[in-house]
Amino acid sequence: MNGFVKLMRTLASVALCFGLTIGLGGCRRRTQVVILPAGLTPVALEEIPEPENLPMVAEVKQTNLPPVPAVASAEKPKREKKKPAPKAPAPEPVQIAAVTPPPSPEETAIGALTAGGEANPQTKQEAADLISSSEKRLNALPAQKAEDEKAQVSKVRNFLKDAQEALKTGDAEGAKTLATKAKLLLDDLEK
Repeated sequence: MNGFVKLMRTLASVALCFGLTIGLGGCRRRTQVVILPAGLTPVALEEIPEPENLPMVAEVKQTNLPPVPAVASAEKPKREKKKPAPKAPAPEPVQIAAVTPPPSPEETAIGALTAGGEANPQTKQEAADLISSSEKRLNALPAQKAEDEKAQVSKVRNFLKDAQEALKTGDAEGAKTLATKAKLLLDDLEK
């Protein structure tokens, strides 16, 4: 029984030391208020007389600075939400004298013809090869798959048509880009 009493005293002293350490240590999150001494009195300021002969100095323009924001509390500053930029007015629609309906924004947003320029024969050949291989792959699609993915197939056909037009006008880079887009859409179709 003597060992039990000794163990209890040891545990009690450890608990007491631990409690005092935590209690006297204070809370880290609690803000500490600083109290200024009350015995301070304001001091009278002396006025300095201006000298009579001041040196000639160019006038300095004073700039008005914005007021310094005062911190109300020591909390984290709140982020201001970004306001969306005002949308520009939509351009007026242009009338097109064409028999075919204009392509949907989805079809035209992905690819467009470039200005064209001098293209080397290798680029022209690569574009022509891409167009022909994509057409073969498109024609080899099963009818059921082509029917199920009608919108995707239509986009591929439009890209191939635009690529052929670009190649005819001499824009080999544009034709290659459009044919590559058609190839990528075909890759998605065949998955």
